[in-house]
Amino acid sequence: MTIPLPLPEAGTVVTVGSFDGVHLGHVAVLREIATRARTAGRASVLVTFEPHPMEVVNPSAAPLLLTTPVERREILAQSELDYAIILRFDDQLRALSPEEFVHYLRGRLGLQELVIGEDHGFGRGRSGDVTMLSVLGARFGFAVDVVPPVSDPVAGIVSSSRIRTAIAHGDLGLARRMLGRPFALSAVVVPGARRGRTIGVPTVNVPVPPRKALPPDGVYAVWVEWPGGRSGGMLNQGPRPTVGDLARTIEAHLFDFDGDLYGAWVRIEWVERIRDIRRFDSLDALRSQLSDDAGAARRILGL
Repeated sequence: MTIPLPLPEAGTVVTVGSFDGVHLGHVAVLREIATRARTAGRASVLVTFEPHPMEVVNPSAAPLLLTTPVERREILAQSELDYAIILRFDDQLRALSPEEFVHYLRGRLGLQELVIGEDHGFGRGRSGDVTMLSVLGARFGFAVDVVPPVSDPVAGIVSSSRIRTAIAHGDLGLARRMLGRPFALSAVVVPGARRGRTIGVPTVNVPVPPRKALPPDGVYAVWVEWPGGRSGGMLNQGPRPTVGDLARTIEAHLFDFDGDLYGAWVRIEWVERIRDIRRFDSLDALRSQLSDDAGAARRILGL
C-alpha cells in the first residue's frame, strides 16, 4: 500500500468508503472534504476499494454494482477531489483493525481530518464506526467529522441500496433523482449478429456487464454518447425471441446516425421504458413494431 503522492505539508482531509454509484450523498461528502481541504491548504483524498468489500467478505450477499470500476473512475475524475486512491480489497486488507487502517491513513497520507457518513464503518468487521474513530482521532490527533445523509424532497434518504431497488423496479426517474444524473452504462462496442441491418434497424452492441445492476429487460428510449458525438435511440435489453436468440443482450439503434462505432467507448443513458420484450410471428411484424418503438422513443426524447 505504498503510494507516493506529492502531499502538502499541512496534510490531508480524507474520506473512506465503497462509493458505489457516487450518488448525491457521496457527492456531498466529496464536496465537504474538497472545501475543507482548500480552506486549510490541504489535499482532499478519497480512499476506496476494488472489488466491492462484500465480494470478499460475503460473496453470496454482494450487491450488484451501480457503477462498474471504469464508470466510477470516470465520475470521480469529474469531482473536486485532489486524489482518489483505489485499494485492492483482499483478505489482507480485510484483516486490518480500525487502528491499523488509521495508522496507514496517517503514515501514508498525512491524515489530519477524516470526514465520513454517519453509517460508516471500516476495519475488521466494520468495527471502525463513528464512535471508535472519534476515540482514535482524539488519541492520534486528527479530527473526525460526520456528514449527515442527503434527503431528496421526492426520493427521500439517498442511499446505494435504495437506488438499486429503484433500478430493479424500473423506476429510472427515482434512480436519477438519487444519483443526480441518468442511470447509464459505459462500455466498448462489440460486433453483434448484424441481424438489425437486415431489417433496416442497425444497432450498436455492448456486452452485458456481469456485476452491474440493470433495469428490467425491455425496450427503452435512450441517449448514446461516444467520443465526438451523441444521439437519441431505442434500446433492446434482453433476449431476441423473434429470431430465436434467448441470450441477454444490450443493443441500441441510433437515430439519424450511419457510422461505425466498433471498438469505441460509448455511454448509454436509460431514459424511459417503452414496452416488454415480445416474440413476433414474423420479421414484418417485428419491423412494424420497431417503427412504432422508434416513434415512441423520439417523442420521449423530444426528437
